[in-house]
Amino acid sequence: MSDTDGARTDFRETMSYGDYLHLDAVLNAQTPLSEAPDEMLFIVQHQTSELWMRLMIHELNGAREAIAGDHLPEAFKLLARVSRIMEQLNSAWDVLRTMTPSDYTRFREALGMSSGFQSFQYRMIEFILGNRNVAMIEPHAHRPSDVAALERELDRPSLYVEALRLAARRGMKVPPKVLDVASREPHRAVEAVTQMWAEVYRDTATHWTLYELAEKLVDLEDYFRRWRFNHVTTVERVIGFKRGTGGTAGVSYLRKMLEVELFPELWAVRTEL
Repeated sequence: MSDTDGARTDFRETMSYGDYLHLDAVLNAQTPLSEAPDEMLFIVQHQTSELWMRLMIHELNGAREAIAGDHLPEAFKLLARVSRIMEQLNSAWDVLRTMTPSDYTRFREALGMSSGFQSFQYRMIEFILGNRNVAMIEPHAHRPSDVAALERELDRPSLYVEALRLAARRGMKVPPKVLDVASREPHRAVEAVTQMWAEVYRDTATHWTLYELAEKLVDLEDYFRRWRFNHVTTVERVIGFKRGTGGTAGVSYLRKMLEVELFPELWAVRTEL
């Protein structure tokens, strides 16, 4: 029997695995600017994270559309997948933390002013989840297509607003002011919304679909918080309290981000029960 066991080996006239995945482009996208061996690790870690974020945006948009269309089983599946994606993003920090401060200083100057703070996809994820701040569009001004995409996102209801609109359709008391189609401000906790979720959690049998949605959202934010914490820990471990390459305050700035709550009422309701 052949070692290939009947598998096709001639791909001169048909699509191969590498062709389908465009691996020539993917595997030739790593171009270190220094001789430091750890720069390859730095590039690959960030590129793979951007690929996972690419998928995350796709799935979050799908989940939002499913919620808006009352297709809840589909939404639950996609939100669970997003949480698993966040798990992959969290694991990536473990690899990057093998890089020591001495390793990083050998190529840090080559980065210039480039920084993860400028990640368009990360900004889009924050906007989809409801952490919206128009000022955060400014770092993308040099790419008009990115600015246009972020502006379009601000004209849509966030994922959480769609969840609240679903609750309203299911007969729950949700203040109209939080159901606006679009908001250009971060979502702030509203006591009436906390009480609405409290009603859901106190009678899960009656409100099982909303209860399950709430827990899927809490799972997602739980993983997102871990991602932020791992980011802070990794940065502090590698550069201490130096300023970030993009000009931010580095660890001090990242620690402030730990205080951001995406779905504040879903955390506040724990105290109410």
